[in-house]
Amino acid sequence: MKKSIKPSYKLHKNFRLPMGFTPENFDSGITYQAQEKDTFIVTYPKCGTTWTQHIIWMLSHDGKPLPLDKNINLEVPHLEEVGGDFVKYLSKPRFIKTHLTYNLTPYNPDTKYIYVARNPFDCAVSFYYHTQGFIKHYDFAEGTFDDFFECFITGEVDWGDYFDHLLSWVQHKNDQNVLFLTYESMKNDPKMNIIAMAKFLGDNYLEKIENLQILESILHHTSFTSMSQNQSRWSSQRPVNMTPFIRQGKVGDWRSHFSVSQTQRLSQKLRMKTAGTEAENLWQIPE
Repeated sequence: MKKSIKPSYKLHKNFRLPMGFTPENFDSGITYQAQEKDTFIVTYPKCGTTWTQHIIWMLSHDGKPLPLDKNINLEVPHLEEVGGDFVKYLSKPRFIKTHLTYNLTPYNPDTKYIYVARNPFDCAVSFYYHTQGFIKHYDFAEGTFDDFFECFITGEVDWGDYFDHLLSWVQHKNDQNVLFLTYESMKNDPKMNIIAMAKFLGDNYLEKIENLQILESILHHTSFTSMSQNQSRWSSQRPVNMTPFIRQGKVGDWRSHFSVSQTQRLSQKLRMKTAGTEAENLWQIPE
């Protein structure tokens, strides 16, 4: 029987970090003081983060796409990776990416938080390919989906348990300074969700997308087809033999990866964890 492989992580305060991250930056990130003009883009990993970053970047740049010589993670930096000092010196308004649970995310009642949730099945598959492809962060190039699934369902991955993350933010989905979206809704009706983000960010953003040229530009340049081109804008280099960072962007791709047993186990956990919460009707649970 083949021995299972687990991704490698840097353990810090009982928290799994990718090996390329530093504990110092993580610590300074979670102690960052959120400001009035800040907007946090919050997701569990592989739930539409980069997509949302690019939409927000384009909204703040009058519909212009991110240039080929820039990287989204310097423009809309990952708080836990770069640390609070890096973020502090960004020009305002600041747009900040984080994968932190609600209780760890720097809070200010005047700060805005955009949270994107994705069904755990597709999230697990996307997270697997992410983890396999970033060798310097995880040393998991030989890992299989079956190997990764066991880590995912027990929460033994970077940023912890999917359900703990989701439920920490679902409890605040109706807060005035939180915009709660789902990946599936963004795929189904991107225009509606871009308008919702603009409305949430304030009048001047809403005015921008009343210009149909700006709105159409954002729709075009944040589509999967467009974002799958020139991928050096979205992440550090991946080996050429690995799947690309922007891989498929589909809803339901998990069905070609999950066994019957895995489907039952994750469905059972989803049902159990979300029972009685506002998360229980976010997605239809597979049988």
